[in-house]
Amino acid sequence: MDLLFSNDQKGQYPESWYAATALHPHRHPALAGDVRADVCIVGAGFTGLSAALHMAEAGLEVVVLEAHRVGFGASGRNGGQLGSGQRVDQLALESMIGRGDARKYWDLGEEAKALVRSLVTRHGIDCQLRDGVAWCGSRPADVVHLHDYAAHMATQYDYDMDVMGAEAFRVLCPSPDYCGGVLDMGAAHLHPLRLAQGLAQAAVVAGARIFERSHVTDVNEAAECVIRTAQGSVRASQVVYAGNGYLGSLQPRVARRVMAINNFIVATEPLGARVSEVLTRDVAVADSRHVVNYFRLSPDGRLLFGGGENYSYRFPDDIRAKVRKPMLEIFPSLRDVRLDYAWGGTLGITMKRLPLLERLRPNVFAAAGYSGHGVGTAVHAGRLLAEAAKGVSAGFDAMAELPTPPFPGGAGLRTPLLKLAMTWYAMRDRLGI
Repeated sequence: MDLLFSNDQKGQYPESWYAATALHPHRHPALAGDVRADVCIVGAGFTGLSAALHMAEAGLEVVVLEAHRVGFGASGRNGGQLGSGQRVDQLALESMIGRGDARKYWDLGEEAKALVRSLVTRHGIDCQLRDGVAWCGSRPADVVHLHDYAAHMATQYDYDMDVMGAEAFRVLCPSPDYCGGVLDMGAAHLHPLRLAQGLAQAAVVAGARIFERSHVTDVNEAAECVIRTAQGSVRASQVVYAGNGYLGSLQPRVARRVMAINNFIVATEPLGARVSEVLTRDVAVADSRHVVNYFRLSPDGRLLFGGGENYSYRFPDDIRAKVRKPMLEIFPSLRDVRLDYAWGGTLGITMKRLPLLERLRPNVFAAAGYSGHGVGTAVHAGRLLAEAAKGVSAGFDAMAELPTPPFPGGAGLRTPLLKLAMTWYAMRDRLGI
């Protein structure tokens, strides 16, 4: 079964709040016939669109092939949080690779945030970018860890976050579940589908060609690569795989190290004066559970709440019910609130929750596995891919050094093993241990 077509109507966005409030309904044509390019990019999410923009601005002739629509996958469905650093926090990175190298990846993560902000400004992308992401804990031990982490970041990285005890955090977020946290005003949140659409428009203006509804069925990796769809083909000197969790058998080496999992979001009806039951400031929130709950307010006063995962090809039959349960654990006062939108998305994770960037051949590149941290990291990966395509690969090579081992068990066992592990962590979340 192909994840590209398991849960969605071909060539259509899901019925999400993001799709309902997208920038514009612009459609790019489908590939028809045979074309040539310097670079062919497979996938029109943040990675592929950023790569296309930066490559086109560098003078390369670029073609982007997308099976559905621009931003169709995780790029247009996620929680919209532009987080600091890498997906793995600095203490974990220091333990894994040492403090010196961990600092290097912190700086690259900060570069990623700055890049997104600069692209939004430079290209006038109306993606509702706002400052502030809070991390919070449901257990005192989690809060202690967050406060210790904030102190470590201040002393070792000269990076400040606001430290909040239970009372201060409940002023910000009046959930009875949380007992403190930290607020990172250097991070941000945004409308991810609008960002993808804005990057696509900027790439087209720069000279890139984007073809939607152009499902890649085969890639012949050679000195001159041939990338085929049902309607045509692209001959290109270089290929970039930017399909993340959707690549599957198209690129098995990447697929062995990037696991596709599903996550789910709801958007409530506009809350009006009741927004103060959720947040008193326009910031995003993520909690310390292993299966993370994350949420923020939309500009029209809805709660956008993400929670719950599954590990099969299919989304659950009732996404609203799946997400309503964790939402009411956090906000029991919203029991009577209508859920106007509910959608799922497929993202790519790696064993270490670190991104995979790799040069598969001298002229074939891949970037994937952002593990829920892709708003900044994927856009940044696109620029690093563009630099590598032009022969300037220091940043790309640094990211490629991060450990991304294959999942155990091979194709037949890795999904059941992951499901078993994640079920265990979900149980720990529920028991508070």
